[in-house]
Amino acid sequence: HLLTPHPHPQKPRRPRERALQTATMRIEKCYFCSSPCYPGHGILFVRNDSKQFRFCRPKCHRAFNKKRNPRKVAWTKAYRKTRGKEMAVDSSFEFEKRRNRPVKYDRTLMGKTILAMQSVERIKERREQTFHANRMKDAKLEKKMQARKEIEKGIELLAPAVANRDRKSV
Repeated sequence: HLLTPHPHPQKPRRPRERALQTATMRIEKCYFCSSPCYPGHGILFVRNDSKQFRFCRPKCHRAFNKKRNPRKVAWTKAYRKTRGKEMAVDSSFEFEKRRNRPVKYDRTLMGKTILAMQSVERIKERREQTFHANRMKDAKLEKKMQARKEIEKGIELLAPAVANRDRKSV
């Protein structure tokens, strides 16, 4: 009976597949630490005035409830930007802005969009590397100066050891 054809052949139904095609996935940002919040993850807090706050993990939610300022908490993106550790102003940030206008699907447009996203990401990475290199330029000199000060501070500890080493070598 497996080999006999069905009298009314039908396409197999896949309602889940159809639902996946129509659903869009939007990756939100955590209100507190600015890390990505994927669909189905994290906590969404809606205030009485209908303002939505999305948190990536309970740590961020707890800090928000304690009324902590993200610019003063060391592990947040806002802290790093205010302290000058990350780029705060750059034209590549324009591409990360949220756009709510629906666009009809077009295969060529999607292909161009993905290529543009990849090129923007490469440009952004290059700019971040140069930003970091510029920041670290003075750090090496600063480290040497601090080491020199430390040696000068404890020179009386080093002098006997150097004298003993010179005696042994003679």
